[in-house]
Amino acid sequence: MTAAELQQATKALAAMFSCFPQSALTDVEMQMRGYLGAVRDAELADLQAAIQRFVRGEVKTGNAQFCPSSAQLCIEVRERRTMRELLARRAVQAPARPVIA
Repeated sequence: MTAAELQQATKALAAMFSCFPQSALTDVEMQMRGYLGAVRDAELADLQAAIQRFVRGEVKTGNAQFCPSSAQLCIEVRERRTMRELLARRAVQAPARPVIA
């Protein structure tokens, strides 16, 4: 990720953390570093899509009552990347439809 993307990723993660209960003992800075380290090679769009799915409760393997672990987030980020790549391939492979006037 670029520096600008890293800043946007930080904001997206902070928004996710604010949507789930946190322990009073949580070191937010260390938590943020851990998550950013885990997703540093991801595309920003995939990270944002994964976070959105967790916040909306759309991830079936996650516990909707708690913030996902960095590992759970990485799994969902990879799922979002796979879906994005499949959709892109499908769009390239789709035959052009004739325009009927």
